[in-house]
Amino acid sequence: MLSLGVEEEYLLVDPRDGAPVPLAPEVLATAGLAPALREQEAQHELLRAQVETATPVCEELAEVERHLARVRGALSAAAARHGCRVVAVGSAPFDAERPVGVTDAARYRRAERQAPLLVDDLLLNGMHVHVGIADEEERVAVLGRLRPWLPVLVAMAANSPYRGGADSRFASWRTVEFDRWAVSGPPPHFADAADHRARLRALEESGVIADRGQLYWHARLSARYPTVEVRAADVQLTVADAELLAGVIRGLAASALLAARAGRPWPVPSEELLRGATWHAARTGLTGSLVSPLTSRARPAEEVVAELWEYAAPGLAAAGDAERVAELWHAFTREGNGAQRQRRWYAEGGRPGLTEHLLASAMAPGPGTPAG
Repeated sequence: MLSLGVEEEYLLVDPRDGAPVPLAPEVLATAGLAPALREQEAQHELLRAQVETATPVCEELAEVERHLARVRGALSAAAARHGCRVVAVGSAPFDAERPVGVTDAARYRRAERQAPLLVDDLLLNGMHVHVGIADEEERVAVLGRLRPWLPVLVAMAANSPYRGGADSRFASWRTVEFDRWAVSGPPPHFADAADHRARLRALEESGVIADRGQLYWHARLSARYPTVEVRAADVQLTVADAELLAGVIRGLAASALLAARAGRPWPVPSEELLRGATWHAARTGLTGSLVSPLTSRARPAEEVVAELWEYAAPGLAAAGDAERVAELWHAFTREGNGAQRQRRWYAEGGRPGLTEHLLASAMAPGPGTPAG
């Protein structure tokens, strides 16, 4: 079984109006005293209205759910002590009264000097799933086989339709906005591990990036761990949604590994087609069409998602996750992805209604999980 680890980024907001508040230093200091929170599980992010969390390495999908619920709970309690709340949204739906400011750390100050206007807009929150694969050559092979499915994951995980109080007309505005950085978007195709090492070394030596942490591709090989790190997803509204996406991504990676070991061919879309498919997926989410990795043609979203399920099925079975992921997917499709839910809540209750639902969602129990 392939191990799992999940990183999530959250937004700190004023519960009265949903506006971002720059209270991360205070919230993290308080959270660090909580017995439920372990060292390094909650950290600063780029802006002072954001916090980042990371689970321990997990073997079972149920572990992911337990750790995410525990960490979200500890942060929520710490935030409440400072008059703010944690919400799990891909982009800030509403503007802060004033700029929230950059976290005082060297890499964040460097980013601010490089691109201050981009940094000011980066109230964006993602979910990163690490899948453990020991062999470097196999990691590169899995990365290549995951590459065609990344736009479909963008659509499934879309949870950022609003920005600055307005509907962006995208299901995942985070995807569009974050992909303005120099090395971002879908990863290129690598022939093998030697090709991957050489091209990353060339990027670093060029001076375009300061380190491999600035490789903002939707999937990459982690620079710190022997993992494939999938970064295509917006942070998910609920723990159940995050558990679902983690299970799907591990299933895809496990299927890709099985296919690589069997020497089976896979589609290698051109960079321009994959970038276009990603932009299209970010715009429509699950409500329109998606580009099929199998045919390179736009088809109804539900048909392309069905192709993803078929591809992931062997990996889900190998991990023992098929039944749980199916249960989570049934609940997910009944409610819609994060973008669909946010738009429904805003239509029903405007800014107060959306804010209320976002505050409740971060700690909502999932299917089969007892409340409280």
